[in-house]
Amino acid sequence: MIKLYNTLTRKKEEFKPIKEGKVGLYTCGPTVYWYAHVGNLRSYIFSDVLKRVLMYNGFDVKHVINVTDVGHLTSDADSGEDKLEASAVKEGKSASEISRFYFNAFHEDFAKLNLIDPYKWSWASEHIEEQIDMVKTLEKKGYTYKTSDGVYFDSSKFADYGAWAKHRLENLEEGKRVDMRGKKNKTDFALWKFSGTPGERQQEWDSPWGLGFPGWHIECSAMASKYLGKQFDIHTGGEDHLSVHHPNEIAQSECALGVSPWVKTWMHGAFLNVKGGKMSKSLGKIKTVSELENDGIVPLAYKYFVYSAHYRKPLTWSEDAVKSAAGAYKRLKNIISGIENVRGLNKRYLREFEDRINDDLDIPGALAVLWKLVRDERAEGKIGTIKKMDKVFGLELLKEDIVNVPADVREIADERAKARKDGDFKKSDLLRDKIVKMGWVVKDNKEGYDLENGN
Repeated sequence: MIKLYNTLTRKKEEFKPIKEGKVGLYTCGPTVYWYAHVGNLRSYIFSDVLKRVLMYNGFDVKHVINVTDVGHLTSDADSGEDKLEASAVKEGKSASEISRFYFNAFHEDFAKLNLIDPYKWSWASEHIEEQIDMVKTLEKKGYTYKTSDGVYFDSSKFADYGAWAKHRLENLEEGKRVDMRGKKNKTDFALWKFSGTPGERQQEWDSPWGLGFPGWHIECSAMASKYLGKQFDIHTGGEDHLSVHHPNEIAQSECALGVSPWVKTWMHGAFLNVKGGKMSKSLGKIKTVSELENDGIVPLAYKYFVYSAHYRKPLTWSEDAVKSAAGAYKRLKNIISGIENVRGLNKRYLREFEDRINDDLDIPGALAVLWKLVRDERAEGKIGTIKKMDKVFGLELLKEDIVNVPADVREIADERAKARKDGDFKKSDLLRDKIVKMGWVVKDNKEGYDLENGN
């Protein structure tokens, strides 16, 4: 039995799919105007774990991730520049060149983290017809109105609007100045924006309301419904989507499609924080996967670091914490590389592992089970069990690193470890010196030891 925390109901619930054995899963994807940083990527690691856990439990998962290449403005109040258009002007390139370049960079990082590609990367600019059709449906049902700058959704006509956005509504204090720009309500949002001066934008399309481009929120609703149906099982995203983007998706989708709930389970990942708030481009405190690699941190070690906290809990970034996680990941792989490959599974440890992953994706707890397994000298079926666990972790635990430790070096290192355990430190020192002469350095730690090439 899988239990997942549903943001819609604010409690853990037993997961039961709409269609037996099948899961429709939608993840809010990247806005491809700049490089993704490791804080962004925490959200995709979370959704990947969710998918892996569902697959581990035998479900056929149809996963869609959108690619926002138009319509994401710099303000949640439907004002400011289009992020992608602004990037194109800044770099002197076309919007298409910008979106393809930064998506390719994002996808390289996605692959380095060993994340499973979705069934569909759904590009907003390739689904304009579906978005226009949804706006037309909302217009026909009486949920829209026009202002000087676009077509808006009237949030007062959707009774459940703002259930998640309560804190946002409270922050819009009585009497506080809000630039309404012709809106009827503070929480109304754009479905279709007018272009303004002809030729001002690179990306614009004809519509029943005039030349323009889609609002950011309508993109996800139209694409998710196209590929996953009028109702589907799970929608994921970052916790920053709770107050605006996801309430808007729910409102327009349920009104247009005539269903409730549109999505059965909503799941949100917490931020990766730095001093002063979440890691973000606006704060200027970001780190990319490539920069991590330049610092000697392999991408899967960062993934291991992310696993140190539950997906719903904030995780604080620091160089020391990431380096510590990288060391632990390396030690784990070293220990596993020295385990004799004996067939079979360890059912006791596997049950503990499954209890953890099926309890709202408790990956920190699942990692603790893995460490218990590798340290248990009497445990049988280790390799087969680790292989099965890694279907969820995606850490390539059994994949040999580029630098392989020769068997004779490993044998001497094991003998030295035993000497240390027995208190024979004179023998231990002699064996260490022998290892050094063979071109290797042995470093002791609480799990045992690491071997590094000293040449």
